[in-house]
Amino acid sequence: MTNWSDEGGLAWLAAAVDAAIPEALQREWAEHVARIPVLVARQPIFSEHGRTFAYQLSFRSPDHHPELASAWSQREHERATEHVLAATFGRADLERVARGRLLFVRCPRAYLVGDLPLPPRPDRLVLEVCCTDPPDAEMLAGLRRLRAEGFRIALPAFADRPGQREYLPFADFVKLDVRDLDVEGVPVVRAASSHGAVLVGEYVEDRRALLHARELGLTLFQGNLLARAGILDRSDARPVLP
Repeated sequence: MTNWSDEGGLAWLAAAVDAAIPEALQREWAEHVARIPVLVARQPIFSEHGRTFAYQLSFRSPDHHPELASAWSQREHERATEHVLAATFGRADLERVARGRLLFVRCPRAYLVGDLPLPPRPDRLVLEVCCTDPPDAEMLAGLRRLRAEGFRIALPAFADRPGQREYLPFADFVKLDVRDLDVEGVPVVRAASSHGAVLVGEYVEDRRALLHARELGLTLFQGNLLARAGILDRSDARPVLP
């Protein structure tokens, strides 16, 4: 009697199922998969001199509604990150996406503590910490390990809250919402740069906010005033084995 609890039995069953599918149906399915868009959003992050310094990558799909992302479960956030990583690092010709620049990707806790795998590309991938993930001992140990492996860490939506301060020693980049700088101003900028991180102004929507952020010492900028996110379809790039 076959023991379906072991991997050999499951592999045999999977092979038997595959063999039972008519070749014509398999070809039809392969053609269907090939037509499905593999989408990812890419928004430039600019230097103070207007040059593209990096790109922010975000989840997109044909039926994606960005306004609903705030209601996602933790698992849905993980799947979105999995999609972004697979669409970029999991396909050939990464440089069509990166163009020699760093790629910022929001990574939920499971990726940062080692429960889910990351592509071994610290030369390109910048890991953004989700601001809702608590900075407990496991998270901080994970960030310490990732930095030792060469990864850069970014801390988005920094507002100098107590939990965020614990991430600062690990952050290479700290993102500040330029819309809040009229109220927060110098104190939050001083806190964000207290461990030597490069400061990124995000949500740049008007010139006045951009100029004010530059006056406060921010040197990288991201927002619709400068460039909106474009949508890339990676379905024509060959998937690569992990």
